[in-house]
Amino acid sequence: MSNKGRLGILVGGGPAPGINGVIAAATIEGINNGFEVIGFRDGFKYLAQGDTHQCKPLTIRDVSGIHLRGGSILGTSRTNPTKSEASMQNVFKAFEKLGVTTLVTIGGDDTAFSASRVAKQSKGKIKVAHVPKTIDNDLPLPGSTPTFGFETARHYGVQIVRNLMEDARTTSRWYLIICMGRAAGHLALGIGKAAAATLVIIPEEFHKRQVTVDEICDIIIGSIIKRCAEGSQYGIVVLAEGLVEAMGEQGLVKALSEGELNRYGKVIRDEHGHLRLGEIEFGRLMKDLLSARLEKLGLKKTFIDKDLGYELRCADPIPFDAEYTRDLGYGAVKFLLSPEAEKYGAIISFVDGKMNPLPFEKMLDPKTGRMQNRKVNVDDEAFECACAYMIRLEREDFEDAKKLAKLAAVIKVTPEQFRAQFGYVVGLK
Repeated sequence: MSNKGRLGILVGGGPAPGINGVIAAATIEGINNGFEVIGFRDGFKYLAQGDTHQCKPLTIRDVSGIHLRGGSILGTSRTNPTKSEASMQNVFKAFEKLGVTTLVTIGGDDTAFSASRVAKQSKGKIKVAHVPKTIDNDLPLPGSTPTFGFETARHYGVQIVRNLMEDARTTSRWYLIICMGRAAGHLALGIGKAAAATLVIIPEEFHKRQVTVDEICDIIIGSIIKRCAEGSQYGIVVLAEGLVEAMGEQGLVKALSEGELNRYGKVIRDEHGHLRLGEIEFGRLMKDLLSARLEKLGLKKTFIDKDLGYELRCADPIPFDAEYTRDLGYGAVKFLLSPEAEKYGAIISFVDGKMNPLPFEKMLDPKTGRMQNRKVNVDDEAFECACAYMIRLEREDFEDAKKLAKLAAVIKVTPEQFRAQFGYVVGLK
């Protein structure tokens, strides 16, 4: 074994383009600085069981060229070793047996919390650097620094939505795109804005008030009516999957009976307590509700629901993320070699090309153990611009008598009736 001991690398959470870039850079920099490098398979899964066989030495030859490949050569898992003291002790015993003295973890806020526990409970015996990863872009990195994987996911997401827009135009259909993003609408908005989607709805626009199925339906129906008034019979709606979390289990049950909700999947939670959003067919639910409501209004539209996310997570990284993840992997090892790593574990970030290690204790909420989610700022000009190019009901539509009459005529009601039914979605009482 090297006199510097062994550097362990593991990946937790969902995949994101660029994971292999971090693994490669950390491996190369670690070896160049005298470490032996070990890659652990499937995050903390086997370590938490005390299994030391699910790992392998990594050489420069092993990682050469993988930075341009999607996926993870080490796999990934959502195993949470902090759920029991026995699991954490298994992790430490495994590291001690294998001679692991430094650790690079790659993942989201849950993996960051597990990494922080390793750093704290080892009392300095294991130095830890965490590289933040998520296509959701919802981790609170300094300034506008993105999480790696986001730009690649947006890039390929835009291509898919543009293709679906052409299909919608050709077939006079409406597509409902459910875009990944549990806690924030960055990916949904980024894809929808760049692809010129007809409408994007994200949780942040409701300013932390209760989100209801009825309001989401009425916002979409308002967009459809407005398009019809302009002579267009098709469109693309992008919905952030975090709207399900914003409505919550009670909100869903309130809108639908428990029996009806069971038709669209099960409300279950993962090891970290999150709703398993992928288990709820949000797109199909919205499609059925919209079809029924439009029929009552005398409009018939064909809806196609499409989940967007899994196609993006293991895509080959675009040059931005290929370069960015090399910086992050290099920076992680550089931090582990610094005197600061003797004092604290850190989340690795870059600001204007300079490595900026962020101590766990400053980034993680002591009560929840998680990072605060970075939300879309719906009060800035970037969101204002996004809304300006969407087709959605606005106050002006209700204040201009001609516009209001034109909209009301689409569903054959009076302007007053239209205002009474849809005015609330623009803040009119």
